[in-house]
Amino acid sequence: MFDIGFSELMLVAVVALVVIGPERLPRVARTAGHLLGRLQRYVSTVKSDISREMQLEELRRLQSEIQESARNVENSLSSEMQAAKQALTMTAEAASSDLQRAQADVAAAPSPAVAPLLADPDGAAVDRGKPVPGA
Repeated sequence: MFDIGFSELMLVAVVALVVIGPERLPRVARTAGHLLGRLQRYVSTVKSDISREMQLEELRRLQSEIQESARNVENSLSSEMQAAKQALTMTAEAASSDLQRAQADVAAAPSPAVAPLLADPDGAAVDRGKPVPGA
């Protein structure tokens, strides 16, 4: 971090010994060690707080992306459900109108006693009052 070599560290120790004196040097070194420890703990705490905030921000961003994706899926499913509902409604209406037409045709058709022979779609005469052999 500071690129201090062993020789430079020895020079600082000798200067400290001369300036501070041999009686007070252990106490000053101990105090400096405590202060250095506090500084390292403070730097470590700040780093962990910054790291935690960055992770929290990343989680918030991820949460918003997931919520947006969920909204898109919900909208897509909703539109598909509406389209399916509309298709089913149209099919039900068509089936209902076909059923009503078929009931109207049956009601309007002549009874078998009045017209026992009716033309088959192929053009052959078929007796509607009697069962067809092979059917």
